[in-house]
Amino acid sequence: MTGRVVVVDYGFGNLLSVTRALAHVGAEVVQSSQAASIENADRLVLPGVGAFGVGMAELAARHLVEPIKRFAEKARPFLGICLGMQMMLDRSEEFGRSSGLGLVPGRVVPVPPCGADGAAHKIPYIGWNRLQAAGAKGWDGTILAGLPDDACGYFLHSFMAAPKSSRHRLADCDYDGRTVAATIASGSLYGCQFHPEKSGPVGLRILANFVGL
Repeated sequence: MTGRVVVVDYGFGNLLSVTRALAHVGAEVVQSSQAASIENADRLVLPGVGAFGVGMAELAARHLVEPIKRFAEKARPFLGICLGMQMMLDRSEEFGRSSGLGLVPGRVVPVPPCGADGAAHKIPYIGWNRLQAAGAKGWDGTILAGLPDDACGYFLHSFMAAPKSSRHRLADCDYDGRTVAATIASGSLYGCQFHPEKSGPVGLRILANFVGL
């Protein structure tokens, strides 16, 4: 691995656990809220928990929206985690309409309140779920490379990404018959709806793959 991983510090998200997990897999990792550090990073991670609009407002207040976009234009590895993944899309319907970073075409919509059988299920969705390949392209050469067939991630969310194109869906999961985007990808840009830093050996493998891109 060459170069540092910069974790975006915008006062919003579980920075410590993300930083520790990246360090555990051998990354040289720093947290930063400085525009120049973020724009010129070798690899960038955008963590996050909570509401979409608040997260975007915090990025804007720290003048980090444009530096993140400029980083994304450089075809360097980028990873959005949970809310960080959702903010990669164009907009969200959470508590009204909010604009996102626009790195991947699509929107963020509520997790359906019931399963395919019409029975209500728990929202927010909390728990472990199996990652399933979306489409036939496979995971070779991506952050999910080498994962076992029964690989699971730990999810905690009430809204979900809806990419405009199916080609941006790398992995899905099934929630009572409802398909939820678990991992999205566009070139060197990746997003995980689940928390790799809380997903045991599977999550560490994903982070190691990211560091090794």
